[in-house]
Amino acid sequence: MARKPLIGRTIRRLRTERGMTQQALAATLGISGSYLNLIEHDQRGVTASLLLKLATFFQVDLAALGGAEERQTEASLREAFLDPLLGAEKVPEAEVSSLVDAAPNAARAVLAIYRAFRVAREDAAGIALPTGTRVTLPTEEARDVFHARLNHFPPLEAAAEAIGGEIGAVLPAEMNHAIAERLRRTHHMRVVVQAQPEIRRYDAATRTLFLSDLLPRESRGFQMAYQLMLIEAGEVVEAELATIAPGTEESAALIRFGLLNYAAAALLMPYAAFLSAVRALRHDVDAVAARFGVGFEQACHRLSTLSREGARGIPFFFLRADAAGNVTKRFSAAGFPFARYGGSCPRWVPHQAFATQGRVQVQVARLPDGATFLCFAKALARPAAPWPEPPEVHVIAMGCDIGHARDVVYADGLDLERAVTEIGLSCRLCERPNCRSRAFPPVAHRLVLDPAVKGASPFSFAPAVR
Repeated sequence: MARKPLIGRTIRRLRTERGMTQQALAATLGISGSYLNLIEHDQRGVTASLLLKLATFFQVDLAALGGAEERQTEASLREAFLDPLLGAEKVPEAEVSSLVDAAPNAARAVLAIYRAFRVAREDAAGIALPTGTRVTLPTEEARDVFHARLNHFPPLEAAAEAIGGEIGAVLPAEMNHAIAERLRRTHHMRVVVQAQPEIRRYDAATRTLFLSDLLPRESRGFQMAYQLMLIEAGEVVEAELATIAPGTEESAALIRFGLLNYAAAALLMPYAAFLSAVRALRHDVDAVAARFGVGFEQACHRLSTLSREGARGIPFFFLRADAAGNVTKRFSAAGFPFARYGGSCPRWVPHQAFATQGRVQVQVARLPDGATFLCFAKALARPAAPWPEPPEVHVIAMGCDIGHARDVVYADGLDLERAVTEIGLSCRLCERPNCRSRAFPPVAHRLVLDPAVKGASPFSFAPAVR
């Protein structure tokens, strides 16, 4: 059954986050307080004109009013409550939804406590590097920072546009040469391409930027852009980092690297020009990457940052994972509720893409709650490694709500009603029976073991009591 968007709870969350009363918001919108109360409890619909007023007042995308953040919080809470090591009774889905609706700050606090519990549990269990250093997973904090800011940083965009204007490259194809000249003339820096174990290494004593000769041309351009933004936009990055106030030095370092990568991408792919190109090319990532002289992954990541007020692109989620299923980067502007821990659904297109390296795979994926996404994925090999090291292959996956599918070239020729693959968040959270791809049973269900019956799924389980 298709999911019904619950706009009311999102409006209530946005209002309470701003410390507004219902009467104050109602007066701002030009409606009665009683009408707003009904809307917030999803007992009245919202007209198109009122929806636009809400999006303008709260400065959010229309898609954000559909409850994407609430669905992600619900999914994370369900995952946390199902952790068998908590030893807790099963929390009904209705109670999870009620918690998110009535007390969103408390719900986020519960998730923060659970994350702290996981870190403490891993530390107490002795999970450590060979050197004895404890693994505290600062990557989670970094991911949350970028997610909370919609993967969009206006100060970095402004800095990149100013620097790009001074460089004066007329065409995207000229940008790499222009950046190299900027480094040489303004900063008296040489760029040397040579055989070396590092991808990028800067020698401050000789003012030389060394790049690996195994890097393809577009990757060399990105590394030069990174070095330039490190020099010329470093203060902007540090100011942005100060507003974030990371909890640990490791988290701060990861976030700093992420911000510098963001700034480099903004320099190579200026916001307005990039948005115009992706619309004209209907989000054909290979074509967009070729136009700006960047790699497929770089173009995909830039596609996930188009959240400028008044000039928003399609909200896409972004995922990068290796062949073992380890997620090394993720961001969800499209409201796709990633499982924070454990693997993802084996039926999902990123896992299929590894079988056809270099080719885009497309899938219409539907989650158990009815949310449907147009997804595409491509497996890529990282820069070549010296023999006999095995090639490092990872997959880049993106997706958007099915409502945007007709604006994306990858939907061409697809029957969006019939060509649907039913997926879950992960096997331990998925309640679909008879799934041939299931790796293990859902945590919240009781196994039914009958030696006389062999079903399509490796595991049979009894329905959960609601």
